[in-house]
Amino acid sequence: MFWGEYAHQLDSKGRLIIPARFRTHLTDNAILTRGLDRNLVIYPETAWRTVTQQLNQMPITQPTSRALRRLLFSGAVEMTLDKQGRILLPAHLRTYASIESEVLLVGMETFIEIWEPANWHAALEGVSNILADAGHSFTLSL
Repeated sequence: MFWGEYAHQLDSKGRLIIPARFRTHLTDNAILTRGLDRNLVIYPETAWRTVTQQLNQMPITQPTSRALRRLLFSGAVEMTLDKQGRILLPAHLRTYASIESEVLLVGMETFIEIWEPANWHAALEGVSNILADAGHSFTLSL
């Protein structure tokens, strides 16, 4: 569903053009929120429902559960595409992700990540280390 990397610029009002390939899978019920890696995430309605169900099953007595709920729910905003296929990235979310003007949209199959380009490249640098540290515990059956 959501694959690939797309580079875009925010306009002066903080609006971002969503690639046409992604727009067909997004409805007015999509959610934009903070990501786990100082990025932003767009969840289509069905993916957001899955995330909220999982979060709501986590015990609020655990500090990590509360932290994750705070991160995702407090930043969540309903996303609306305008006629040009743009969304507004609210200032508090742009600040969280260090986004000023250049943006990378990265498809993650069931959701979209939005990154400041240097942060995305740094995250990619760490991928091989993370996979190497996982050793044989990570296998992909083809």
